[in-house]
Amino acid sequence: MAFLLKRSKFTVNCAYQSFRCLSTPAFETFVAENEPMYDYAPGSPEKQQLDEAVKRHSGQVADVPIVIGDEEIRTGTARYQVEPFDHQKKIAKYYYASPEQVKKAIDVSLSAREAWERTPLEKRSEVFLRAADLMSTKYRYDLLATTMLGQAKNVWQAEIDSAAELIDFLRFNIMYARDVTKFQPVSPSSSINNRSVYRGNEGFWAAVTPFNFTAIGGHLPAAPALMGNVSLWKPSDTAILSNYTVYKIYREAGLPAGVINFLPADGPVFGDTVTSSPHLAGINFTGSVRTFKHLWKQVAQNMDVYRTYPRLIGECGGKNMHFIHSSANLESVINGTVRAAFEFNGQKCSACSRMYIAESMWPKVKDGMLQIHKKIKMGSPLEKESFVTAVIDDKAFARVKGYLDHAKSSPNLKVIAGGNYDDSKGYFVEPTIVESSDPQDKMMTEEIFGPVVTVYVYPDEKAEEVARLANNTSPFALTCAIYAEDEKAKNKLCDIFRDTAGNFYINTKSTGSVVGQQPFGGGRLSGTNDKAGGPYYMLKFTSVQSVSEAKVPLKDWRYPSMN
Repeated sequence: MAFLLKRSKFTVNCAYQSFRCLSTPAFETFVAENEPMYDYAPGSPEKQQLDEAVKRHSGQVADVPIVIGDEEIRTGTARYQVEPFDHQKKIAKYYYASPEQVKKAIDVSLSAREAWERTPLEKRSEVFLRAADLMSTKYRYDLLATTMLGQAKNVWQAEIDSAAELIDFLRFNIMYARDVTKFQPVSPSSSINNRSVYRGNEGFWAAVTPFNFTAIGGHLPAAPALMGNVSLWKPSDTAILSNYTVYKIYREAGLPAGVINFLPADGPVFGDTVTSSPHLAGINFTGSVRTFKHLWKQVAQNMDVYRTYPRLIGECGGKNMHFIHSSANLESVINGTVRAAFEFNGQKCSACSRMYIAESMWPKVKDGMLQIHKKIKMGSPLEKESFVTAVIDDKAFARVKGYLDHAKSSPNLKVIAGGNYDDSKGYFVEPTIVESSDPQDKMMTEEIFGPVVTVYVYPDEKAEEVARLANNTSPFALTCAIYAEDEKAKNKLCDIFRDTAGNFYINTKSTGSVVGQQPFGGGRLSGTNDKAGGPYYMLKFTSVQSVSEAKVPLKDWRYPSMN
């Protein structure tokens, strides 16, 4: 689909081939729109093209290099990304960057910075709009196929992520970048001209990206680059293939060599090297609390080394809840909780991991969820009936297995659906519903990051008391959903949960934020709440210079009061 550049009186439809129509007037009136999604119905052209892409990518082992500038590097021990749902099947070979190669990438980035930072925002935008158009058309099915094979997403989850959300990030970021850099200060007379110059940050950004969203992988290095920065992109080992596909699209779209360098690497090696560089401008991170805290401590310890204070952006997950009042709509609760708890195998930072429900509601909700649970198919993401697939790797499998074993052995917990697991072929964990008599059990407090939801049933009359307990149960504050039709109860719960979540949902599930509609991020240990997918996020990557130019010479050194 072509993007739209909207003018006041007419609309120009610019396809990739005719991209030169992006003039300054068009840039000033460009309005981003959310990318439409295909449903991949049997027999549709989209399904046919996707099947061909899946066959092509599954029939080979891609050779993914380290990329520094224009140099492709393949040195050291070869590593392999496998299909999580068939872990004997290799889909990509890759290599870890050494500390010396990370340092080289820093130097190459800094060499590319001056020319890129001085390139006008309109011209930088052309690159990423062109990339978005390529993703929407030419490479859409490659993005989906590599995400399905490498990260075990079914087609709908892959379409949401690697197509729609990534494209939305690029297009909306351009609109937001233009809008947030429009402010200019007051010039009170013709004798002086005051202006703001929106510069990229001095130095380089380190982008550390996760496995669970190809969109986040592509977004974290690109957002700083759009604002005139240079980035070192460390992709997740378990998203190498899809992330490299995104990187190649950026280069084909015209991104200059060295602006983003692609650096698969051992986490500590990458972190130690970038945080010890005097040129570190910032870290754009999505991952675990433990890793983000470690990076923050390293930055603090190296503060005397830096030329400038590094900026830190972190999104670190959550222990997200659905809180169900006695006035809630039952059908919405049942369907929303199943979706939020089990879609993409619970491997979303926003996934519903705990539910608090009024006692009078639980029997019908429980029955409804159990009926759906019987219908859920777990299997390969390449099979259209699969709602749940495999978790990402052996570490994730072992972690979730540990929680399920705890649930089976604890007297406070009862597994009422699921609870099984099998890693003989793929890392499969059955979607699981656990009922807890203890609201402080670790199943209610710790992030699991798997297809497991734990339910605490409370007396109807204690809704406010339990809501206050839930507010302080978890160290996270990412997403929270309340279900209540009673207006008084709804307003009270909104007030109690004011600090509980960066993304708050009323009568809808805790997952599913859309770029431009629900900017995403949380507080407490969930992260720095910088709201990716919204306008102010882009200001993190700018360093504003205030310029004041005199138009009339100063003719006297004395104050007026001295005359």
